[in-house]
Amino acid sequence: MPSDSVNYGQIGEEIACKYLKRQKYKIVRRNFRVRRGEIDIIAKDKKQLVFVEVKYGSPEAYLRVNRKKFKNIAITAQIFLRDFGDLGTKSYRVDVISVTRNGEINHFKDVAIDFGR
Repeated sequence: MPSDSVNYGQIGEEIACKYLKRQKYKIVRRNFRVRRGEIDIIAKDKKQLVFVEVKYGSPEAYLRVNRKKFKNIAITAQIFLRDFGDLGTKSYRVDVISVTRNGEINHFKDVAIDFGR
């Protein structure tokens, strides 16, 4: 039986996907996993590829995305780009979406991560 954190994560990701679709993003992939990490949502925003980390819970849930998590997202994003290419996009960015239990969404765009460029 999955843990509560997995179920909560899935709830948050589903809400985040619906939000992104309403914002005209195209969802490319969900739960891209490699040994080093996972990216919750990969989406296209016009000509930009967006790697999205979703946090669900309190209004401060986004604070759980720490330096180690950012590093793992960057490495995982590089693996995705190596394996699948940039899917016709011109640039990449990392966003964090925080979803509260009452459905409030905070979208932090283009959080600073060095992709080694």
